[in-house]
Amino acid sequence: MVDHELQLTVTPSPHLRSPATVSHAMRDVIIALAPVTIVSIVLFKWSAVFLIFVCMATAVLTELLFRKVMKKPPSLRDGSALVTGLLVALLFGAGTAWWTGILATFIGIGLAKELVGGLGWNRFNPALFGRFAVIMLVPVFNYVTVTFAPLRPFFGSMDVVTQATPLALLKQGVIDQMPSLGRLFLAHPGGSLSETSALAVLIGGAYLLYKKHISWHIPVAIIGTTFLYGLIAEGSFYLGLYHVLAGGVLIGALFMATDWVTSPITPQGKLIFGVCIGLLLMTFRVALAPTEGMAFSILIMNAFVPLIDRLTKRPKFGEVKAKAKERIAPAAAKPAVGKSN
Repeated sequence: MVDHELQLTVTPSPHLRSPATVSHAMRDVIIALAPVTIVSIVLFKWSAVFLIFVCMATAVLTELLFRKVMKKPPSLRDGSALVTGLLVALLFGAGTAWWTGILATFIGIGLAKELVGGLGWNRFNPALFGRFAVIMLVPVFNYVTVTFAPLRPFFGSMDVVTQATPLALLKQGVIDQMPSLGRLFLAHPGGSLSETSALAVLIGGAYLLYKKHISWHIPVAIIGTTFLYGLIAEGSFYLGLYHVLAGGVLIGALFMATDWVTSPITPQGKLIFGVCIGLLLMTFRVALAPTEGMAFSILIMNAFVPLIDRLTKRPKFGEVKAKAKERIAPAAAKPAVGKSN
């Protein structure tokens, strides 16, 4: 008779197991971004390929550099650097100078991610933080552009819309010059690489939902709030839907705001988070400039995630609220009175 020794794993509860890993999740995000990446390459050809390559290469080198300086082991295997580099590239237009992409990626990976502790410790979405930082540093680029302009490669002509963005045209009231909803939904060579096809972004988002990397709460809250606000503000169903398809609403709702580290963990918190982003976004669009509202809104709400988590945290198993304790304590302390014969 042979004794079979039991293999026991002794760990604290709760005992939850999942085959999913960070690297698998990042791989799925890259797969989800593939449709809109392919559409942007078809429309802008080598200009898009070059910008994507520069940002992804910068992301890898920046992570290696910072982890070397901070005496930490390299973590390229998790794929997070490649995802951030790709997202940074997709946030810019195909004609963006390579040094702009490098600086945005360097700031996003180096300052917003690695300098605060690495993956899982960042308070703000790294890709959006890099994009935001570059916008704030625009005056500096006047000198940088003059210096590096001769080094800018030329990949031939590309088909691109040179007029104002759809949101700018909407803001100006030039509705007859705005691209149709059909073009925005299928393919439109204007804006950033991620704005080339709403359909492609939705396909990627559906893949992430299918893989259960994200839940419906944040995307539905952002898109629904944006549509309703636009419907009320513009007084038109068509223009309300236009606000959803134009700009970075879809890429922000499905890929940026749903970042696991910088978004709330409870369903209620996710809904609050998404609604607030939608309200901020449309307030920026209606009252201020029509561009970059999505990036600013997500970054602002990233700062409030710890507060939202505290306000919507789940009660611990067996936990009794303070008022309930007050009601229970007197009853428990009261002695039982028996009948006398």
